[in-house]
Amino acid sequence: MAEVEEAPKALNYIPEIVLKKRKSNDDWAIRRREQAELKKERTKKNKSLVFRRAEDFIKEYRNKELDFVQMKHRKRQRTSSNAIPESKLLFVIRIRGTNDMHFQTRKALHSLKLRSINSGVFVKANEGVMDILRRIEPYVTYGSPNFQTVKDLICKKGYGKIDKQKTPLTDNNLIEQALGQYGILCIEDIVHEIATVGSHFREVVNFLWPFKLTRPEGGKLLKKTRYSDGGDAGNRGDTINELINKMN
Repeated sequence: MAEVEEAPKALNYIPEIVLKKRKSNDDWAIRRREQAELKKERTKKNKSLVFRRAEDFIKEYRNKELDFVQMKHRKRQRTSSNAIPESKLLFVIRIRGTNDMHFQTRKALHSLKLRSINSGVFVKANEGVMDILRRIEPYVTYGSPNFQTVKDLICKKGYGKIDKQKTPLTDNNLIEQALGQYGILCIEDIVHEIATVGSHFREVVNFLWPFKLTRPEGGKLLKKTRYSDGGDAGNRGDTINELINKMN
């Protein structure tokens, strides 16, 4: 007698909602694992970044303190390059930025209105100005401009301060309005007053906006050593005219 074949067992029925829940749980577990790995990597990077920042802060602080010590040392020095020159007119150009700069050095630069690299101003050489230039020497270069350089600089890049706004010197009426009380009526009068360091030199300098020069061809002026020693900083005498012409 032939054996009776057993009927196949029915598969267990799993509701669709249970399958979806299982898939959702699996996906969630995978995401959690990925997030945990990312968090671990970020924590590791942040720790190294914190140590790096701490080292940078310490280095920056030490450099700024060193700059302050060197500034005080320069202030006590009195070299021939820092002596009051025969020409009372100086043009000062800022050649370096604020990296590793002590706030006292920045304050001295700002007292001359030198707030950015390649900015320049006319100053009258006296004991007080030479004292400031000694303190900020690695960040500036300066010298005695001639009449033609003064004229070219003012005519090409000169701006005045009208109602606290930077205004081009294209209208003599504006000059007369601002400086007429001192007998200065036009741009030629401004050039003459600056070049001769006249009796109203201070008023004219305060009227003029700091000159924004262009970077000279061949790169930046960054060498902190004195110009007389082959660097870029400090007093360069009459050769300032060549530099101004390149940057004007």
